Amino acid sequence: QFAAEGILSANASFRHTAGPHHRPPLAKPPIRASLLRGIGRGAGRASVQESNERASFTALTEGTREDWAIIARDMITFGKSLPDRVMAHLMLLDGDHGGFPIDRLQHCLQTATRAHRDGREEAYVVMALLHDVGDTLGTFNPPDIAAAMIKPFVSEELRWICEQHGVFQGYYFFHHLGWDRDLRENFRGHPHFEACAEFCELYDQTAFDPAYDTAPLSFFEPMLRRVMERPLNGIYSGLMDGE
Repeated sequence: QFAAEGILSANASFRHTAGPHHRPPLAKPPIRASLLRGIGRGAGRASVQESNERASFTALTEGTREDWAIIARDMITFGKSLPDRVMAHLMLLDGDHGGFPIDRLQHCLQTATRAHRDGREEAYVVMALLHDVGDTLGTFNPPDIAAAMIKPFVSEELRWICEQHGVFQGYYFFHHLGWDRDLRENFRGHPHFEACAEFCELYDQTAFDPAYDTAPLSFFEPMLRRVMERPLNGIYSGLMDGE
């Protein structure tokens, strides 16, 4: 989504609108050094005590119950630091404008802020916060990356919104690139069509305003930690219950 939208940074249709959440642009808060330090050395592991025990097999066919007990314990420990790694990756978007009026991190924060102020549940707000987190590693398919990251922790509706928002967001700019702005119509009739269209209309396509009073990442951190505390679905959904 963002890669294509970057071409339109000078789009004359962008306007500032006065309102209770608008203010003059402020200097961005400093990046949390602890988050950035974690990126280069395996974010999360540095802040979590890992067991010194190791499995003894050289092929999975040789594994024993004792081996997998060791691995499961370490995975539980590692899983608890997932929010740290997610935030560290989110911070990679800081300062990366791609031609847009605001950088990618501020866009994510502003999208989440708008959703939160509209009374959305925490899982929805976290989805909004992370919807473009895949821009770095999935430059040509960022929604897929973000949807995969949140899949274990949210409903199927929220996962689908995240996965398909790039096509739905295209309704607002694809025609400027000579593409079909109505590609989302291929999903017409899907049970989550209207929810995805609403996300883009209310929160995503509006979140490029430098004067908006956007909440900082620290505001959303507790929400992110609660949502990602334990997986709700997937093959590992019961793992944290064994901690």
